[in-house]
Amino acid sequence: MRITFIIPKADLSGGVRIVYGYAKQLRQRGHEVLVVSRPPRRATVREKVRSAWTGKPLPTDARRGPTHFDDGQVPLRLIDTHRPIRAGDVPDADVVVATWWETAHWVAAFPPSKGAQVYFIQGYEVSDHLPARTLDETWRLPMHKIVIARWLAKLAEEKFGDPDYSLVPNAIDLNAFSVPPREKNREPTVGMVYTHVAAKGCDLGIRAMEIARKTIPQLKFLCFGSRQPTDDLPLPPGSQFSLHPPHEKIKEIYSSADAWLFCSRQEGFGLPLLEALACRTPVVATPAGAAPEVLADGGGVLVRLSAEGLAGGLLSILQLDGTQWKAMSDKAHAAASRYTWDRSTTLFEAALSRAIEKSTAQWRDPLGMIVQHR
Repeated sequence: MRITFIIPKADLSGGVRIVYGYAKQLRQRGHEVLVVSRPPRRATVREKVRSAWTGKPLPTDARRGPTHFDDGQVPLRLIDTHRPIRAGDVPDADVVVATWWETAHWVAAFPPSKGAQVYFIQGYEVSDHLPARTLDETWRLPMHKIVIARWLAKLAEEKFGDPDYSLVPNAIDLNAFSVPPREKNREPTVGMVYTHVAAKGCDLGIRAMEIARKTIPQLKFLCFGSRQPTDDLPLPPGSQFSLHPPHEKIKEIYSSADAWLFCSRQEGFGLPLLEALACRTPVVATPAGAAPEVLADGGGVLVRLSAEGLAGGLLSILQLDGTQWKAMSDKAHAAASRYTWDRSTTLFEAALSRAIEKSTAQWRDPLGMIVQHR
């Protein structure tokens, strides 16, 4: 197949990492793959002055930086300026994949020669800046939908009346994160990804640690993130924080903990779930993203969305004896081992083929209506 992915920006975000992963895997299977993106916009004078004065970085959409495509294993084409991607910017193909709500509108305007249209949906992130009606418009576009978790599949069926979607869960490179069987630490240790994004619930995780320390005062706390902790979201005393750690350090942090906090209020899938589990670290998770299905067979505990619920989950794992903890640790690794790139890429290929089948069974009349062939 000739496959084009359309992304709004090439960066190091989790969503783009998944797109990169599928593009890489599909190329290895012999498909012709291209990723097309727009460059960051130019920062305004006011933004530059504010950044220089406060020391805070420029807005993410005006910032150039490293990307998942820097290793050269997946072709990336940047268009000339920060504008919507148009049909003339992309080659003819068998299938074209929108990966974000903005890109869905762009792709919907492409002619059939650019390929069967697919909408790869990794979340439903309603906010003050992105109202539900804006997202809902893209869900109703006549494209084949690929979703990454059961809660999104339920949304497709119940809210948008679309039972003909493809469920393709995210994957993990087990070779990159997997560690040998290990024992519980002598000093109880908890880990968490630190971020200022409110939806990720770091404030709940920090409060949960404070509650858990009332029962286990010597509890250690390990964190890593892309920004230094700030006064408005401080880590508990004695916490160990790593800024932008390299991959091997991230793996070490995961595998140094006895339990991992996944505190999200809202999530598409939640890749840290798989990363921690692959490192044999049981996870305490809120019921966000793919946590309910990932933890269905063990490897952690699902708790209510509250600091008290997270603290209770932590204590239930930390107070296990060594044999019980090791059994849960082994279940954690087994849970992650189900989410391989080989399996997910096979499902993704099938979804693209399904989109092509649907596309060949319909055509657009001059008024833009969809007419089914019989």
